Amino acid sequence: MARGTLRIYLGSAPGVGKTYAMLAEAHRRLERGTDVVVGLVEHHSRQRTEVMLHGLQVLPRKELEYRGTTFTEMDVDTVLARAPEVALVDELAHTNVPGSRNAKRWQDVEELLAAGIDVVSTVNIQHLESLGDVVESITGIRQRETVPDEVVRRADQIELVDMSPQALRRRMAHGNIYTPDKVDAALSNYFRPGNLTALRELALLWVADRVDEYLQQYRAEHRISSTWQARERIVVGLTGGPEGSTLIRRAARMAAKGSGSEILAVYVARSDGLTAGSPKELAVQRTLVEDLGGSFHHVMGDDIPTALLEFARGVNATQIVLGSSRRKAWQYVFGPGVGATVARESGDIDVHIVTHEEAAKGRGLPVARGARLGRARILLGWLVGCGGPALLTLLLTQLLPGLGLANDMLLVLTMTVAAALLGGMIPALASAAVGSLLLNYFFAPPLHRWTISDPHNIVAIAVFLAVAVSVASVVDLAARRTHQAARLRAEAEILSLLAGSVLRGESSLEALLERVRETFAMESVTLLERDGEFTPWTCAASVGTRPCARPDDADVEVPAGDRMALALTGRVLPAEDRRLLSAFAAQAAVILDRQRLLGEAERARELAEGNRIRTALLAAVSHDLRTPLAAIKAAVSSLRADDVSWSPQDEADLLEGIEDGADKLDHLVGNLLDMSRLQTGTVAPLMQDVDLDEVVPMALGGVPPDSVALDIPETLPMIHADPGLLERVVANVVENAVKYSPADRRVLIAASALHGRVEVRIADRGPGVPEAGKDRIFEPFQRYGDAPRGAGVGLGLAVARGFTEAMGGTLVADDTPGGGLTMVLTLRAAETRTDVPSGAAGSAAEVAS
Repeated sequence: MARGTLRIYLGSAPGVGKTYAMLAEAHRRLERGTDVVVGLVEHHSRQRTEVMLHGLQVLPRKELEYRGTTFTEMDVDTVLARAPEVALVDELAHTNVPGSRNAKRWQDVEELLAAGIDVVSTVNIQHLESLGDVVESITGIRQRETVPDEVVRRADQIELVDMSPQALRRRMAHGNIYTPDKVDAALSNYFRPGNLTALRELALLWVADRVDEYLQQYRAEHRISSTWQARERIVVGLTGGPEGSTLIRRAARMAAKGSGSEILAVYVARSDGLTAGSPKELAVQRTLVEDLGGSFHHVMGDDIPTALLEFARGVNATQIVLGSSRRKAWQYVFGPGVGATVARESGDIDVHIVTHEEAAKGRGLPVARGARLGRARILLGWLVGCGGPALLTLLLTQLLPGLGLANDMLLVLTMTVAAALLGGMIPALASAAVGSLLLNYFFAPPLHRWTISDPHNIVAIAVFLAVAVSVASVVDLAARRTHQAARLRAEAEILSLLAGSVLRGESSLEALLERVRETFAMESVTLLERDGEFTPWTCAASVGTRPCARPDDADVEVPAGDRMALALTGRVLPAEDRRLLSAFAAQAAVILDRQRLLGEAERARELAEGNRIRTALLAAVSHDLRTPLAAIKAAVSSLRADDVSWSPQDEADLLEGIEDGADKLDHLVGNLLDMSRLQTGTVAPLMQDVDLDEVVPMALGGVPPDSVALDIPETLPMIHADPGLLERVVANVVENAVKYSPADRRVLIAASALHGRVEVRIADRGPGVPEAGKDRIFEPFQRYGDAPRGAGVGLGLAVARGFTEAMGGTLVADDTPGGGLTMVLTLRAAETRTDVPSGAAGSAAEVAS
């Protein structure tokens, strides 16, 4: 049994008229012949609401005793036994009296929906569970009766019942909501203008989110890719610190204010390893941003502000969200910080600096010292290693001449250690050599000579030199080990991210290649493949500028299989990066193989569908084609009979039967051939600009003249379509509409233009089609309901949709207001209006048939 549909009238405040609107909808459905009953409606003694109950069947309520008082609730069993098409159930958030079948009324509604009964209900915005705290802060009243947001969001239709605060207060003052003795208290408390305005804004924003969901679904169903509204892309800069979650949530709130906004969280790691990023925090933040509908990116760059801005510009970001600096005041002597630099160089990208609890608490000095120090660091190391001992010697000889050789050695040794920390091993060794020479010349007797008279001083200077070299070696080794550990840590994070994408089943090859380009800061990444060892390379996928045509043209090339290679351009990567790059290459090869397997599976499905079509075709031929043949044969045999004398009228009737049978055969065979061409992909539309008012009248030759009403404006733009295919589409759809429409109601064909497209609506007044069956009627060999076998093979709508999609349009089914089915045909409007002669030549598709 199909599940019933739920329609909810959402009120911005009590008294706006949601129950009245629900009852008005019930009367509209009752006039259309729908079986509507009132399961439970609370009219609260409001006269106009009570009047709306007249003419509706009100089911008896169930009486329950609780603490000596009798209460009434909706009798679910009675509604289920009555089994109406539609049931009205007021106040969805109501809490039932203890002893009832369910604790909440929305649970009663769930039972009715599960039984296939459509339900129309009401609820106020303040009863939504997620808004309880917000409503309490506005009105000062805690709502005890609530309904989960998900219950309301699952509704098939949500209609906002709104009223301005001034109008609602006037309605209250007139006594249309509460009794006169309660009006003054209500107006001065809950129904104050500020409260009503805030509740109204909550309702509008909540419904706006639902409208955005419907809009995205509509755009996806109609394959609309053009931008209808400026899209915000918000980049969140993460440091791996605990403040990242705050930044992501702040960005999510910013994105929620605009339709189609996108969140991209990015963590920039230095190429020499991580600085202060916590793998645990990054994992939590990656999960958070993905739960909020965003994406997480991990990129490498020595200059964090530059890498962040390059990423933002690469993804066309409009806003960047950064956290307040965790630096202490004295640390700003090393530079303005990431936030200030990004804000200064962002250009047309808005930068938001968000405060957080970790601001100004300090982040500590970096612990990673890379082997790749850069030219500036190496020059600084040489300056400290060579100039430091000389400057120190000058100070000691002029200001502190009597410290002693041992103290002088310790001070010079400090310069050697500083040179090792800044510049690595070579500057430290040079510092040790320079320091030993200066100690010999200025501090070891005899002074100012390169000789040493005391053997103890010789030993001391030799020990100094050995200690300096040892300390420099240890410091350099520690720096290299720290660098290796940091690199492995960074690689582990990237591999973890890659493994997560594998587990989530991400199958976009371009997305993976883009991740490779972002991670290694390359210009382009190309996946190349070839069939054999001596065959040329072909591009399977690429991202970025200047894609490679051959592995030899790339700056970095990594094999991705026996006949595949990952080629990168932009810069030459160090050897240690190739291990990580190989993992990405292997994943790219797996994704490519998976895509091809999916393609083969799709082709296998199409073959299976073709077999099903052929089986159904045999069944159709065995009956639907034999029926008109039998009628033709019987009429011909009767005419040729010598033992019967036919009157002229009888002969005319028999000939008319032969003609009707031939027409049916021609129509059936034409649809079968068209379906065969669609299945084999041989339909080749000849697209041209054509007037709709020239094609539609030609398509109406197979229906009675008085069965169709046309409403095609003269100002309608031309459409870009195949005239022959379009005529077949309209003919099939109109014939189907006339078949199911009552004889006294004409089928309406109306056309309109909207946003560069022309929409043709063919509406009938027949029985209509349930929502679940609207896609099924376009499948081949499908007849709606209990249509007799002789009514056709069920290919008309399938052929119509196939021809429409071949012309780049859409054909969908919708409900006709007041009952019936409307076929909506949408095609692209012509860019310029050109003169098309009346009775244009047929399409290439017609010639092929």
